[in-house]
Amino acid sequence: MGARRRRKLNIFRFLFLILLVAVIFNFTDLIKIFYPLPYRDAIIKYSARAGVDPIFLAAIMKTESHFNPEAVSARGARGLMQIMPETGRWIAQQISLRPYHPDLLFDPETNIRLGAWYIANLENEFEGNRVMVLAAYNGGRGNVRKWLEEEKISGNIKDIAMIPFPETRNFIKKVLRDYEIYKWLYNDEIYGGKG
Repeated sequence: MGARRRRKLNIFRFLFLILLVAVIFNFTDLIKIFYPLPYRDAIIKYSARAGVDPIFLAAIMKTESHFNPEAVSARGARGLMQIMPETGRWIAQQISLRPYHPDLLFDPETNIRLGAWYIANLENEFEGNRVMVLAAYNGGRGNVRKWLEEEKISGNIKDIAMIPFPETRNFIKKVLRDYEIYKWLYNDEIYGGKG
């Protein structure tokens, strides 16, 4: 083996050892790079006002927009929580937010405020069943009511596989996975260890 190759191998081993030590001693800090919690104050503020779990709200934002306040979906959903302009208008009427303009959905505070209220509204309608809340959030509350009436789903977590929309099935799985990760990473910071 040549000296140059040995040097590269030693550099690789050294970098691998540093990475291994970093992972062992700062594992959660490394994971937080991939699961950040921007807009923490607004998330806590508006989730408290709406009476929803801030970690659940954060998991939805992570899945919907990766915390990009300027995100726009192919269907036109906007902002952190990917709210459709029509839905935003309806929510704004419900909470007496005036004046309303669809561009307000790009404002993080407004988007989080509207999204938190909407999640609370869905939780009320679907009796806190997170699978149904997420299905309604992504696939439309009318569709979820129809699936329940037609007994295509019962509201059980096992029903995720029975949801007719693949996008909605994937959305629910991602949010629930991200929720568990966010709970693990931020529960103590948000709830002081009481979550």
